[in-house]
Amino acid sequence: MKNIGIICEYNPFHNGHAYQLARVKEQGNAVCLMSGSYVQRGEPAVIRKLDRAEAAVRAGADLVLELPITYALRSAEGFADGGVEIFSRLGIMDALCFGSECGNIESLQTLARLMCSEEFSVLLKEKLAGGMSFPSARQQAAEELGLPGTILSNPNDILGVEYCKALYRRNSTIEPVIIKREGSYHESLSEEAPSASVLRGRSDWKDYMPLSAYELQNVSPRHYISAGERAMLARLRAMNDGEFEALPFGTEGLWRKLMHSCRQENSLADILAATKSKRYTHTRLMRMLMCAYLGIEEGLLTQSVPYVRVLAMNEQGGKLIRAIREQGDILLLHAGETAPDCAYSRLERRAEALYGLFSDEATEPPSGHESVRYCSF
Repeated sequence: MKNIGIICEYNPFHNGHAYQLARVKEQGNAVCLMSGSYVQRGEPAVIRKLDRAEAAVRAGADLVLELPITYALRSAEGFADGGVEIFSRLGIMDALCFGSECGNIESLQTLARLMCSEEFSVLLKEKLAGGMSFPSARQQAAEELGLPGTILSNPNDILGVEYCKALYRRNSTIEPVIIKREGSYHESLSEEAPSASVLRGRSDWKDYMPLSAYELQNVSPRHYISAGERAMLARLRAMNDGEFEALPFGTEGLWRKLMHSCRQENSLADILAATKSKRYTHTRLMRMLMCAYLGIEEGLLTQSVPYVRVLAMNEQGGKLIRAIREQGDILLLHAGETAPDCAYSRLERRAEALYGLFSDEATEPPSGHESVRYCSF
């Protein structure tokens, strides 16, 4: 039986995610690698990670592992490469499943191979030097080399190409498998495949997720960047020049511009408006701000992690864990197991302690690693 991986955020878990899991379960076991308390766009996850992980198991996942925070807060390329690295180190994975707007795996793989070439790298650097934003430069470089760069305007296809790049660079035996993504990523509110970004702005989720997931997520405290804004601003105002210089994603010009904005502006929106340019995307700046708040420097963000946490599993997931411990080369930690004392574990504890400040409720239980959800569904 195949072991099929999904790199995900489930922010929140909805019917589209349940559909993907059902398709995966037709072919084998489903192993999810899910962002924890913070997500790739540089914001807190709207629902606590243990609730999202249990929702996934209730909907068919066999095992949910936590995508390390230093992988979750990377760019799309780093996010994808980090997820593929973890799956490769598990030693049991046969396939990686992801959504795609174009629905053509050959096109995604062709783009991936091109983007790994020296020819593409040279052309991309030329366009970036001319002042273009990274997404625009990447798309135009692909088109000038005769490939359909418009694919790189679709969010799921962008990640899909990055997954294929990571697999290609590692000469991986893990097979990419796609599920065609229907509807608008940003605007869809169809019950079958809603946009998670639209759902996060709504109070009523009942029609957009399986009942078992709704029962969990509807009573879980919600977390939003706005609730923790004052805490972030206090941290940003207190940072020195060296701390800004050490941030990920920033050239010298960018970190200096961000530093001055943080010292002069009184809201995150104003900081972003004062720093943003045609070249620097909103999500890149948000990741920089979140890394500043959590104390993540460039060196730590790019290091391989020493372990991965288990968030939820069913009986079959327990069997998969035993196989990973026999065949893999990465440490899996259950609740109650002590993490190695290292820079990454200290970051992890700090990030979990700060996550509660984004809650929209006055009080909230600590968001630590107090329990693995063992679900018999």
